[in-house]
Amino acid sequence: MTKGRDLPSYIHRRKRDGVLLFRKRYGGRIVEFRLETQFPEGAEIPFALHQERERLLNGPAPVRGGKDIAAVIRAYRATPKYRDLKRRTRDDYEKHLPYFEDKLGHLAPRQVERHHVIKWRDAWADAKSAHFANYRTRVLSIVMEHAKDIGLLTKAEENPAKGLKSLKYEKKDREPWPDTKVAAFRKTYPYGTRERTLFELCLGTGQRIGDVLKMQWGHIEGDEIRVTQDKTGKPLYLPMTPHLSASLAATERRGLFILTKDMSKTKRPGQWEYRGASDAMRAARDAIGAQAYDLHALRYTAAVELLLAGCDDDQIAAVTGQSARMVQHYTRHVRQRVRAREAQSRRG
Repeated sequence: MTKGRDLPSYIHRRKRDGVLLFRKRYGGRIVEFRLETQFPEGAEIPFALHQERERLLNGPAPVRGGKDIAAVIRAYRATPKYRDLKRRTRDDYEKHLPYFEDKLGHLAPRQVERHHVIKWRDAWADAKSAHFANYRTRVLSIVMEHAKDIGLLTKAEENPAKGLKSLKYEKKDREPWPDTKVAAFRKTYPYGTRERTLFELCLGTGQRIGDVLKMQWGHIEGDEIRVTQDKTGKPLYLPMTPHLSASLAATERRGLFILTKDMSKTKRPGQWEYRGASDAMRAARDAIGAQAYDLHALRYTAAVELLLAGCDDDQIAAVTGQSARMVQHYTRHVRQRVRAREAQSRRG
């Protein structure tokens, strides 16, 4: 094994296969392991190698592969409890797991202490938001709990992220789309566009975006569309609104799913994924000045439209599949205004 003049200190290239290794003495013991950053001999040293080296030099002693947090995450992804998560939940976790692999992957679980987690949580809140920091901390708690499950934290060693108090923040209530924004969207995106089909499916059925994206042409039976809610498992048969019927009639059938991927970018008409749909709708909202109203707010809008049409809570729940408590939550602001107007009209 040779160090090579072109390599930074503590970095070595193994003669037999050219693999780059980090090698350093920690407390009288030499630790050596394969680096994540690899490049061929003679090539320019990538900046990522310097970053990885600095991280290793300034952090605790690295842990041999198989007993570090990166190994915990690999093991967790292979478990039935991870595979059985709802797809949206897995996608949410995967927004954070690669971060932990990159930043904490070289550490042993027992090297992470509670004061570290608190410091990280506060830094995440400063960089992003309190909501983001709270969620990332919960995902870290799941990783550390799995470390206990596979024996890399003993029963006596606490999960340093478990039970950590969430940061408080002012939660902004969603508001239903105003009639003016609904009209602006319909004017800007005609029938036949994916944006319009997605919009009318969300508004016309009052379902969550994940359930809407899973809808198939085969789920349409006459003037109804059949839905099985992913979150509750509840089956629903929903008569279509005139706008939804017209939108579906103008939508080209490209495959099994009603909403498919952009055919200019792929030859396979698969299901339109959440990320692509969310990005497209964000651009559409920007175009009509509806940035304050997201896709999920259309579920609120559907409940409010039903309320203003004179439907009672049971009828609204029959469409949205919500509990009575959630129906009241989604319609509470409009409900107050309607009742206040009725009350005021009775005053002399």
